[in-house]
Amino acid sequence: MGHKTAIYQKHLELGAKVVDFGGWDMPLHYGSQKEEHHRVRQHAGMFDVSHMTVVDVKGNDARAYLRHLLANDVERLTVEGKALYSGMLNQDGGVIDDLIVYLMGTPGSAGEWYRLVVNCGTREKDLRWMGDQAAHFEVALTERPELAMIAVQGPAALALTASVVGAAKAKVIEGLQVFQGRPVEGWFIARTGYTGEDGLEIMVPEAEAADFWQALADAGVAPCGLGARDTLRLEAGMNLYGSDMDERVSPLAANMGWTIAWEPAERAFIGREALERQRAEEVKQKQVGLVLEERGVLRGHQTVIVAGQGEGEITSGSFSPTLNLSIALARVPIGTGDSAEVEIRGKRLPVRVVKPGFVRHGKKVYS
Repeated sequence: MGHKTAIYQKHLELGAKVVDFGGWDMPLHYGSQKEEHHRVRQHAGMFDVSHMTVVDVKGNDARAYLRHLLANDVERLTVEGKALYSGMLNQDGGVIDDLIVYLMGTPGSAGEWYRLVVNCGTREKDLRWMGDQAAHFEVALTERPELAMIAVQGPAALALTASVVGAAKAKVIEGLQVFQGRPVEGWFIARTGYTGEDGLEIMVPEAEAADFWQALADAGVAPCGLGARDTLRLEAGMNLYGSDMDERVSPLAANMGWTIAWEPAERAFIGREALERQRAEEVKQKQVGLVLEERGVLRGHQTVIVAGQGEGEITSGSFSPTLNLSIALARVPIGTGDSAEVEIRGKRLPVRVVKPGFVRHGKKVYS
């Protein structure tokens, strides 16, 4: 089954349509993907993301190891629990995976360690790669499969979650900064997410997950599936690994340039030399957002035609329930301006080219 048994049964009780996702039985929706999408934008929804892989990194060289392994720099993490988004690259500068890393313990102390959350579909290659790179460092990697993970997202997410947990957990929720997590009573509560809304991602012992899920449902948090999760993240302009980037794609061509810490220049992270060559030679492609304001649906792999520049390709596309039109992320020639065309069923339809990111906190953000 590949899932946490008790919470899986809870999904079935709530009417979930279940599909295979990276070897896990995951809810696609609970009746209406569109309604679930709107619940997150307008109130609060929850996602079972127990398929995500949690890896703890400890040891005297934990910081040095991660400064070598990741394109972003964990040296930037100076507050306990603070999180960092980064690509983990190969020697050619391609993206092995994108992940979040949390600083755990007191910064700079002997008790400092880190927690990584990586994608389920890349779990085996990630763990193999991380293990190979750890060979030259005094570091221990520990996968945490006993932890389930529930994401609660939306404008009411923090308040509703705090209402169903004890005083200690509610106090942690109240004190969290954005992109920060804290351990409390065997849980790890982080103010992060994948929807463009405020919210939490909470790691709980597997045995407690089903009861927590039911408590949230009783409080009015809507169960949501993979379908709504995908349209929400696309509206927020967030990449999906395997669609918007992979081992063949540079972060410079995937709107991830901001995740690369170039300074200090002497930090020799994996993929740095390849990225510096790409910068020197000028990157040939960039990732943009597309908006189709007439009828039609933008989908992955559709061809993007840019007059005078050449062609590109949609990497992720869908109908936006919030905007009531079709949107997409696409990789296009670097010289692309503010307009292009997309070939749909043999016809060329005009699209607006915008900076990636369409909706944040329930509001349209592109112009």
